[in-house]
Amino acid sequence: MIDLRLLRSDPAQVRAALARRGDAGIDGLVGDIQNLDARRRVTVTEIDQLRGKRNAITADISKRVRKAGGKVDIPADSEAERLVRESQAVGGQIDELETTLSAIDDELNERLLYVPNLPLPDVPDGPASSNVVVRTWGTPRPAGADVKPHWEIGERLGLFDLPRGAKLAGSGFPVFVGAGARLVRALLQLMLDLHTRQHGYIEVAPPFVVRREMMEGTGQLPKFADDAYRTTEDELYLVPTAEVPLTNLYRDEILDGARLPIAHTAYTPCFRREAGAAGKDTRGLLRVHQFDKVELVRFVRPADSERELEQLTSHAEAVLQLLELPYRVVALAAGDLGFSAAKTYDLEAWAPGVGAWLEVSSASTFTDFQARRAGIRFRAAKGEKPEFVHTLNASGVALPRTIAALLETRQAPDGSVSLPRALVPYMGSERLAAAGA
Repeated sequence: MIDLRLLRSDPAQVRAALARRGDAGIDGLVGDIQNLDARRRVTVTEIDQLRGKRNAITADISKRVRKAGGKVDIPADSEAERLVRESQAVGGQIDELETTLSAIDDELNERLLYVPNLPLPDVPDGPASSNVVVRTWGTPRPAGADVKPHWEIGERLGLFDLPRGAKLAGSGFPVFVGAGARLVRALLQLMLDLHTRQHGYIEVAPPFVVRREMMEGTGQLPKFADDAYRTTEDELYLVPTAEVPLTNLYRDEILDGARLPIAHTAYTPCFRREAGAAGKDTRGLLRVHQFDKVELVRFVRPADSERELEQLTSHAEAVLQLLELPYRVVALAAGDLGFSAAKTYDLEAWAPGVGAWLEVSSASTFTDFQARRAGIRFRAAKGEKPEFVHTLNASGVALPRTIAALLETRQAPDGSVSLPRALVPYMGSERLAAAGA
């Protein structure tokens, strides 16, 4: 959630920052919020003035009662009785205005939930075509006739069964079997071990469903409700990413500044309807509705946010380096940022079988945007006023496209797939091969 005080004090700055996102409707939404905020402040002033008036009347009545020797009964035709009626009338006005104020607050808060985060100044301008490749790692394997797409490799080696997955739950729900299921388990274990043992993250095993307000806290709702899976009876949402439960662990809490940074990692399945992506990348594992992912979430002091994003990105990169997968780091332009992000680096692994760079991780800083929505603050020192933390997260990493890049990059002429050295202890073998090979 954006800082309403900043919008009041420097609306031009807020409008200019949001305009960089390229969403034509944002400016009108900001105007609505400004009008509601102005109405709110006028209403609060009126309520305060009426409360002051009522207090003065009450004090006058008390004075008159004391002068009358403390008599409780007030004659019907007395000045004190007139003041009582006036106080009651003022009270009714206050009640009406408080009802109006509550309605304004509800509408204002609802509108604010639709306003995206402000891009940081160093984020490139423009749409997705303006994204900037920051660095690359490894040498991409050339695409060619001898390089097969991952869905052909997976079918030949019996790693996953897409038709039976579709039979069970519809398209976009892959079934991994045999060595493929073991590969999923091995990758998750490798990543969790790396992040907990070498990068200092505390592992969490969170629920796979959350309440609506948790989805609002991280920015998935209300804007992206169509992409969420929801249980109607309990009004619980299947997590689209472990970012949601991990970030909301500290919802409505004031953290001890001495504990920061706090770093958590978790594995969860992720559920996304991808309502706006029909017909895109439907082959194989490129776009699915359920997938496994290890997530990294950090809670940091605002002054450390920029440095923490670089470190977080390096933690996700370490996974791809262990898997010996060529990748590139891409700084997203303002028009390509996610709703809650102020700055994002995408990690894209090269997949020669489909001849494309596949996004396998996004590392983002949200500044205080999520913390405002979820009420997560910290106290820098005893006696100091609490302030909002900065939250960051990254995929560390998501499996489907990582598996696709792994199979396509490391396929051998004999049809097998060699495994990177780091994965061998978890798999118990050096290659994936067809049964009997």
